[in-house]
Amino acid sequence: MRVASLTLPLLALLAACAPSGQARRDGTDWPGYGGIDENHYSPLKDINDHNVGRLGLAWYQDIDGGGSSLTAPIAVDGILYYASGYSVVHAVDATTGHELWTYDPQSWKVADQKMRGAWGSRGIAYDNGAVYVGTIDGRLIAINARTGHKLWSTQTIGKDDERYISGAPWVFNGKVLIGHGGADFAPIRGYVTAYDQKTGKQLWRFHTVPGDPKLGFENKAMAMAARTWTGEWWKYGGGGTAWNAMAYDPKYNRIYIGVGNGSPWNQKIRSPGGGDNLFLCSIVALDADTGEYVWHYQTNPGETWDFNSAMDMELARLKIDGQDRDVLMHAPKNGFFYVIDRATGKLISARNIVPVSWASGIDVKSGRPIENPSARYPGGKAAIVYPSPFGAHNIEAMSFNPGSGLVYIPTMDQGRVYIDPAEPLQGWKHLDGQRISVGTGAPPPGVTPDRPATSFLLAWNPVTQSEAWRIPMPGLRGGGGTATTAGNLLFQGNAGGKFVAYTATSGKPLWSFDAQTAVMAQPISYRARGKQYVTVIAGSRFPSAIGLPREWNYRTQQWRVLTFALDGKAALPKVDPVDMPVIDDPAFAIDPAKAAIGATVFGQRCSICHGANAVSGGAAPDLLQSGVPLDTASMKDVLHNGILRERGMPRFQELTDEEIAGLQHYFRQRARQVLAAQSAGQPGAQTHRGLNEGQ
Repeated sequence: MRVASLTLPLLALLAACAPSGQARRDGTDWPGYGGIDENHYSPLKDINDHNVGRLGLAWYQDIDGGGSSLTAPIAVDGILYYASGYSVVHAVDATTGHELWTYDPQSWKVADQKMRGAWGSRGIAYDNGAVYVGTIDGRLIAINARTGHKLWSTQTIGKDDERYISGAPWVFNGKVLIGHGGADFAPIRGYVTAYDQKTGKQLWRFHTVPGDPKLGFENKAMAMAARTWTGEWWKYGGGGTAWNAMAYDPKYNRIYIGVGNGSPWNQKIRSPGGGDNLFLCSIVALDADTGEYVWHYQTNPGETWDFNSAMDMELARLKIDGQDRDVLMHAPKNGFFYVIDRATGKLISARNIVPVSWASGIDVKSGRPIENPSARYPGGKAAIVYPSPFGAHNIEAMSFNPGSGLVYIPTMDQGRVYIDPAEPLQGWKHLDGQRISVGTGAPPPGVTPDRPATSFLLAWNPVTQSEAWRIPMPGLRGGGGTATTAGNLLFQGNAGGKFVAYTATSGKPLWSFDAQTAVMAQPISYRARGKQYVTVIAGSRFPSAIGLPREWNYRTQQWRVLTFALDGKAALPKVDPVDMPVIDDPAFAIDPAKAAIGATVFGQRCSICHGANAVSGGAAPDLLQSGVPLDTASMKDVLHNGILRERGMPRFQELTDEEIAGLQHYFRQRARQVLAAQSAGQPGAQTHRGLNEGQ
């Protein structure tokens, strides 16, 4: 653990504005992932659609230290908190950007394997004078919001457990709740756990899928769920991880859990006789005090496409058919928008927000989808399914504005080819120490989605289940998280490097800011010392440059916290284009057989961060620009000795000398392919240019 030193002036400042208790609910504070009401909405209107043209940068802070940051910040009593890299928590003065303290849990020291599957913290939470953060190695930590010192730490997973935490905690009633991820990389059984805010003592735990029936069930809900599974699902884990969003409902004193996909994806493996496989791809309502099951709504019974329901949930009161209803609104990956009665869990309405092929609609009476049987790729036949596993809506948060009555959804329209693998069905394939799911196979030659992938910002009317307006976004996944305010404003960043304010009612763009890199994290708005601010974190976290509207280079882009206010006068440093050349050694003789070995290793272990075909999108260094692969000793220092672990690069101690040599040959092969394409001036050839700060 590392806490930054505090100077006497900063200590005095901190004492003057330090949080001392519960967050305020009037819009002054933004204490958790969803804001004050889970809607990513601020009731503040000092900044509004009439004066937003005066919005300017109040201050910025560079984020260094390695790793990406897609965190939703929080703000309480004039202090802004955010996480960077592997759950390093920062506290800064919200009016000036002066850093007050930093807490580093140093997860990189103990989480090599898990660093390969999770890219850091998506959010933190504040309550009763403490900031709460989950770590990649499974800890939940409470930090004194005034001093930055650890109050307590508890391990939420078992020894040698392959779970990890990347999602935000949720706080309520003196409790803090956390889930976990990991089901796409190991045989995991999901659960959420509630802890006492003061002591870190475990209060209750709810599993999201049933375990081995021979061991008994934890509660009646698990016994009920087990009747919807077949075969020996527990040997595959089952999945159902609550890795992202939840929502607390104070009116009913319930916590709603967004549950993930099956593990493995392909239902024929984990549950060969079919069944609904509760509570996969569901919203589960639990009693917030006891963790007891209240109701559930399953968006994809027996899912087999990675259509998880871990996306955020908005809570509102809407007038539907002349009657006021307490509703939960949800847009999971599967392409439908759901309005659900919070009291009963019954479906009120559902409609697709993009064209979908896996179902023709949702039957309101039963709440079940009207499935297209061919979408389940039966009999080894390939199926083009819309949406893709990236979903129509993913982790980029949507928001709801009660003034406009609209929900704002970062939306994607893209498909995926599904087919059973060529080899016999199996749950997990071991690759020298790393598991991957092999539940689906590679698409047959020539079978591709039948329309180009697109993305857009969608304004959706949840009462009429209809589109109000849309704005095209740059790239395949071009729209960042959203936040909306009582000033009739909607804020969203995009993959093209702009942070934009729109009119919430009409979508008219009113103001924009060049962030010099992609802006995909969700913004927040709050008041500090009587003034309204808007904060967002900027930085390209894309693994691959394929489909991006412009190139973002890991080495030259600068991750930053950007904070705006009316009449802000700060400015980012000037940037100048800089060539980032592809490196090659003409004397290096490529062995195609070795390059093929390297291509396999890269695809299985490296592409998740360094990009498909070694084309980086900013999440990690472009390895074709690096001299490290030219030197075997340097490769082993990184891969075996882990000299860059603190910067976010995990060790791969299981790689053999043959595999490391294969990577070297693969990188030279790809480098020459890219250089040849550039020399020929081929459209779309990778340019390997970046941005560099000028003096």
